[in-house]
Amino acid sequence: MGIAALPWVFWRKVSNKRPVAAIRERITGRIFVADCPQDHCRIWLHGVSVGEIQLLRTLIRELEKQARLKKQPIDCVLSSSTTTGLEVATRGHQKDHVFPCPLDFSWAIKKTLDRVQPDLLVLGELELWPNLLRIAEDYRIPVLVVNGRMSHRSYQGYSKIRCLAGTMLQRISLVLSRSHEDSERFKTLGAPAVETIGSLKFDGIHGDQHQDEIKKLKKIIGIDDDDFVFVAGSTQQPEEMLAVETFLQQQKIHPHLKLILVPRHVERSRQLADSLAKRLRQPDARHIPMYYRSTLNGRAIPPPEESFILLVDVTGELAALWGLATVAFVGGSLDGVRGGQNMLEPAAYGAAICFGPYTRNFHHEVSTLLKAEAAVVIHNGEELTEFVAQCLDDPAFSRALGANAKKVIETNRGGTMLTAKRILEFLPVISS
Repeated sequence: MGIAALPWVFWRKVSNKRPVAAIRERITGRIFVADCPQDHCRIWLHGVSVGEIQLLRTLIRELEKQARLKKQPIDCVLSSSTTTGLEVATRGHQKDHVFPCPLDFSWAIKKTLDRVQPDLLVLGELELWPNLLRIAEDYRIPVLVVNGRMSHRSYQGYSKIRCLAGTMLQRISLVLSRSHEDSERFKTLGAPAVETIGSLKFDGIHGDQHQDEIKKLKKIIGIDDDDFVFVAGSTQQPEEMLAVETFLQQQKIHPHLKLILVPRHVERSRQLADSLAKRLRQPDARHIPMYYRSTLNGRAIPPPEESFILLVDVTGELAALWGLATVAFVGGSLDGVRGGQNMLEPAAYGAAICFGPYTRNFHHEVSTLLKAEAAVVIHNGEELTEFVAQCLDDPAFSRALGANAKKVIETNRGGTMLTAKRILEFLPVISS
């Protein structure tokens, strides 16, 4: 079965287009993970990459909280398929409880299961592998899918292999989906037990602009509370330069405007810096200073009254930088390739949000924001400029958009709590 699954493995690898981690361990299944403490139930949670891992870290904290209240000892281990996913996992979880997920070969799956010895397997969003599900069933390990996501595109793909998809889904004990639409697609493909819980992505994000990290960044970057700050985050080519052109046009009218650029991949910073420097040498932009986040310190703070561009060439700060934004553009959404990035973080801070039309990875979240008039879809650089101009010229519009976004976050929280409750309900049956 492992050899037979090779085409599936390679198709998934190519379609994901993500950096694959620990190839040797994933092929062999020879992973290291701490032993489960005696009299504890072990839950193995798996997320493909950064987004899923962040979601699962929040879920683990809620699981541990509820388990303590129920006096139900649990031990959670976390796996990922990508290098970045593993890096994020180890930041908030014990290192000996994090490991690379095996590729879908029978020998690798069996070796991993023998080492991990989970009582329950929890898959984040949509991560279906035929051998993993088959062998988990052979081992009598229930499998749950949390924040179940079945986009139209995924549904079409799985429909082409309906027989295989149906077999896999029949082996899942419970799908906890993010929306009724996702639930119906799971059911149509053959999932026997599906419940609509709501998106977990509304949980685990913070909207407190007074937290210490944000105060520190304001001081370092040179931003006052009443500054208008345009943050373009998780951007891909050519989104950064579109944001720059928007900034340059509006800066002529609003000379104190500030732009913070946060590319999705920090390794692009050098190339982006070259393009920025070339653009800022042109006559209409020579007066605009540019700073690098990595070089800012207490002696290099831009004057508060100064308009500038800040290129963030470090990792790990975007979540806090959204807290500086008056208006936010969420990248990975204009080219039709990436499927968008997380727009809920700037929403939680009450920023006026816009993003492109290609947000399939966040279809439910985007739909919720748009229905509440809490975000705007833009299609090109011209519309981005128009949106930022409207926010600058009409502060009431900007504030209303941000207030609606913040309200959406608050009213849609709670999915993580319900999901943790359903997961723990499986454990007494298992441990008995």
